[in-house]
Amino acid sequence: MSGRWRNNEQMGACAAMYDRERDRRDDAVYAEHKRAVAAGEKRVLRRTKTGELHSYPSDEIGFSPGRGQAQVRTWQGMAVLATFSACAAVFSVVLFLAPLGEGDGPLWGALFLTALAGGFSFYAFGLARAEYKAARLRGLRGSPVPGSGTVDINLLELGQKG
Repeated sequence: MSGRWRNNEQMGACAAMYDRERDRRDDAVYAEHKRAVAAGEKRVLRRTKTGELHSYPSDEIGFSPGRGQAQVRTWQGMAVLATFSACAAVFSVVLFLAPLGEGDGPLWGALFLTALAGGFSFYAFGLARAEYKAARLRGLRGSPVPGSGTVDINLLELGQKG
């Protein structure tokens, strides 16, 4: 759904009506986005949490929840995942070395868990850091929080022609 329809709460949850004003706002934002990109700016066209279209500078977008990446929506949530993953990596090193205390060889299978948990820790920490920086920049610039929806450029192009 492109976001050009909204629920009419007076008519019930199933009824929807066309919102011409939102269409005009979307067209204006898209035209400005195209001008900025043509001028060489790195921009990302996304819907906000409220459903409005917004052209974000690329440094205001951290990670994209709901787009095949993490389902976590905040940098704090991603930092928690990174912390738990780091703890799993440390635990796997203990598993790897524990048999040495009993005179046996290391538990080589634990290295798989070490690599997996350690790799995810670095990945999640990078995502958390990127989202933290982006959230801070959005706050300083007064930009709205991006939503998780996609933008259908083809529908926006039709709006520009019509």
